[in-house]
Amino acid sequence: MKIERAASVPLIVHDPYFSIWSGGDYLNDCDTSHWSGARQAIRGYVVIDGTPYCFMGDPEFSQTIGQTGLSVTPTSTEYQFENEWITMQVRFTSPLLLDDLLLVSRPCTYLDVTVSRKKPAGVRVVFAFSSDLVKFTDGPVNGDVQQTEKFRYGVMGKAFQTPLGHSGDHTTIDWGYLYLAGRGPEARFAYDSEKERLDGIIELGTESESGGIVAAYDDLVSINYFGQWRKAYWTKEYPTIFDAIGASLDEREDVLKKSEDLDRSLTERAREMGGEDYELLCCLSYRQAVAAHKLIEDEDGNLIFLSKENDSNGCIGTADVSYPSVPLFLMYSTDYIKGMLRPVFRFASCDVWEYDFAPHDVGRYPYAWGQVYGLNPEKKGKQYLQANGAVFPPYYQYPPCDVYDLKFQMPVEECGNMLIMTAACCEIDKNAEFAKPYQGLLKTWTEYLLTYGADPGEQLCTDDFAGHLAHNTNLAVKAIMGIKAYARILELLGEDSESMRYRSQAAAMAAVWETTAGGKGHTALTFGDMDSWSLKYNLVWDRFFGDPLFSGDIISGDLAWYVEKCGEYGTPLDSRSSYTKSDWILWCASMAEDKEMFQALTAPVAAYVRETESRVPFSDWYDTVSGRYCHFIARSVQGGIYMPMFMERFKK
Repeated sequence: MKIERAASVPLIVHDPYFSIWSGGDYLNDCDTSHWSGARQAIRGYVVIDGTPYCFMGDPEFSQTIGQTGLSVTPTSTEYQFENEWITMQVRFTSPLLLDDLLLVSRPCTYLDVTVSRKKPAGVRVVFAFSSDLVKFTDGPVNGDVQQTEKFRYGVMGKAFQTPLGHSGDHTTIDWGYLYLAGRGPEARFAYDSEKERLDGIIELGTESESGGIVAAYDDLVSINYFGQWRKAYWTKEYPTIFDAIGASLDEREDVLKKSEDLDRSLTERAREMGGEDYELLCCLSYRQAVAAHKLIEDEDGNLIFLSKENDSNGCIGTADVSYPSVPLFLMYSTDYIKGMLRPVFRFASCDVWEYDFAPHDVGRYPYAWGQVYGLNPEKKGKQYLQANGAVFPPYYQYPPCDVYDLKFQMPVEECGNMLIMTAACCEIDKNAEFAKPYQGLLKTWTEYLLTYGADPGEQLCTDDFAGHLAHNTNLAVKAIMGIKAYARILELLGEDSESMRYRSQAAAMAAVWETTAGGKGHTALTFGDMDSWSLKYNLVWDRFFGDPLFSGDIISGDLAWYVEKCGEYGTPLDSRSSYTKSDWILWCASMAEDKEMFQALTAPVAAYVRETESRVPFSDWYDTVSGRYCHFIARSVQGGIYMPMFMERFKK
């Protein structure tokens, strides 16, 4: 769709390390950057009869070509430019097609250029990639230009490398190699050793109208997964990056066609549901949500899909980050959700995890070898957390040793998340085979919710930035939904009597909840305080699993209240502050009774993305009054933007 402005625009977006964005109103306003804000400059020049015009990145002392348009779809971004000589389109396509695991993993973006001449002229397009893209710490960079039997390429990488040599939040990659590749006489490459710059050059001459290259990144090793050095999923099919690049060039037309088909399908559905505002949110969140993950396999060939908790604490495989993201992925395959769940189940079975509730995470990216959230300061865990780049110890190997501080865990939150996500997979699969190996853990977590979930004590929930809160009614809803989810798993396993027992207990908890949380036309933030309120996004699962436990009046009353409390940039998360979470607003909007109510809730979120002063990739936590982001950048949770579309597809 055509847009005039967005907080930040995705360009080359594949995974937490290979993720390049533009935060300017125009592509040649400023240099491109990594999602974290670190400069990762790609500068673009169109050379017309020997005269260069900058179309991308900081022009410094170069003259520019005027930008006349911008279009963003789920898989691509296209800019339009024009001067007295030419009109030009530059398109970036990262084909993260969720119905194709190989394409989701293959780290190849298409950079395509189309030129229309107003008068005869020789045209050359240059993409100049700086060494920022291949290093986090200082050090010399090597580059080269070569060719295989099938294509030409340029390559650039650090001279001294330690793959997976650091772990952190605001970190960029410090290992691996960037490649630019192309075919035909129009594709050329050059490496400048003094400037440490790799150029991809598209020679259009005096007649050619279009050309393109591929930008790819080989990270060599992707994740340390419980002590195993695991490569990216794409290496399962391609022995080397050259094979992957060759395949991307061979399949170019087919992949671009499939990308356009996916774009058309999603944008048409989004527009029908919520107009241009919802279409915009879907276009800006798709690549972001997918690319905040890394896809690998474990030693047994099971799919593992690990998120990075961007601009939060860098955690890997966080259960309460996976939870809000699942709507987008469930629309395509439960394999992605299973890939999120397996690491958490695995860590929960380790000796060091002594608790009868679910863990928060499985490490800090790219080390998935034990929870790092809520470490016990007496065990000196915080010394690692304070050092961005430091690698935490392999906690998965530890014996029971009280390494975690119970005050900073999320017991009800994570139990509910794991149960709901597991049951959602089983519901869509129409069987509970996936849940069978984890029955012991699932039952333990359900029993925890039965004991502590009806009126949670003072603890954290996924919105932990708001601090500890006792008697959290929305957290109680999650507990009830978790128990209901477990009952559904048991039903699919054929254990009808046990299923009914748990469902009856969940129903009894829901009935009490309605009498103690309801009133004044809306539900409370905390039990006993009817002057408070909060977004009850967890209620969406009551509709998804069917045979609702909560009355329609409760939901409709809350939705009307959310519309009433909606500000210029959205409905606040709760009555304590003016900030909100965009993913949770869209979860609530998925329960809207009509299109008018849906648009009333979603249009302000789109206004935030269009108007915010915060030039960062789609933040999920921002202020509804000022329109400024609070924290959280480019997170996978924006897969939750697709909850309305998911619920429309799978509604009962």
